[in-house]
Amino acid sequence: MAGPVYPAWVTRWVSGQWRQSKRPPAIRPPRPLALADKVANRREQRGEAMCITEMSVMMACWKQNDFNDAACAEEIRVFYDCVAKAEKQRRNQNEDALSSRGNLPSSKVNKLLRRFPQIRHYP
Repeated sequence: MAGPVYPAWVTRWVSGQWRQSKRPPAIRPPRPLALADKVANRREQRGEAMCITEMSVMMACWKQNDFNDAACAEEIRVFYDCVAKAEKQRRNQNEDALSSRGNLPSSKVNKLLRRFPQIRHYP
């Protein structure tokens, strides 16, 4: 039995005749391929706001009691406890060097690049 018959473009493509030369073109980068000495400063993306519910309950209590702190002492205490817990959590997260997305902040990258500079080879 005879083998399958392919269109002419398939045989040219498989044999490599569709290319001008057999080797891919050489890519010459405009600058040397090396890391820069620093990266751009980027602002950290803010996380979601904490203690919004506690704050709104406290403000509603103030509004109902004509901004009297004595009447809303429990709500104020709950709000301050939430703020302290959120601040502690933020400090623990800052000790981890990585952001929530798993990337180093630009300030830490710049410190590392200053500590380990690029080795330059000039011709």
